[in-house]
Amino acid sequence: MKSVMHTWQRFWRTSSDARGIVLEAACALTAARVSLHAIGFRRCKTAIERLTPAVRNGLSRRPEIEFAHAIGRWESAAARHLPFTTNCLDRSLALWWLLRRRGIAADLRIGGRKQNGQFQAHAWVELDGVVLDDRTADGSDFVPFESRMTALETQVR
Repeated sequence: MKSVMHTWQRFWRTSSDARGIVLEAACALTAARVSLHAIGFRRCKTAIERLTPAVRNGLSRRPEIEFAHAIGRWESAAARHLPFTTNCLDRSLALWWLLRRRGIAADLRIGGRKQNGQFQAHAWVELDGVVLDDRTADGSDFVPFESRMTALETQVR
């Protein structure tokens, strides 16, 4: 009970902008989870692209990356306090949508690796090559699928 009170106290001590983003993130995480199960990844991604066209907002890159990291932290905090467990795809879709709504043209990445004979997949969000939301200890060994496709296309030519 004490930790719940501490969490609420911390929440109310943050700025109203941060509280708004945390609440928006909780809704986005829930919507991502439901949408992925109801309509699938491809339709979900297409809907986000259509509803929130990514446009550069004129901020210099450094403040934009710092702001994107802050949104990622707030979204992670929201994910930790939901009544259900989220996975990397839920969190990445939600963060990607939150950033695009603010005109930040981040990239949704999905990649894979083979470890101990097993294929593993992972999703994350990047802005100018900077990973914004990766919770793995070292996500650098996941190769984005589009990188693999580019390499294959180069070999075929």
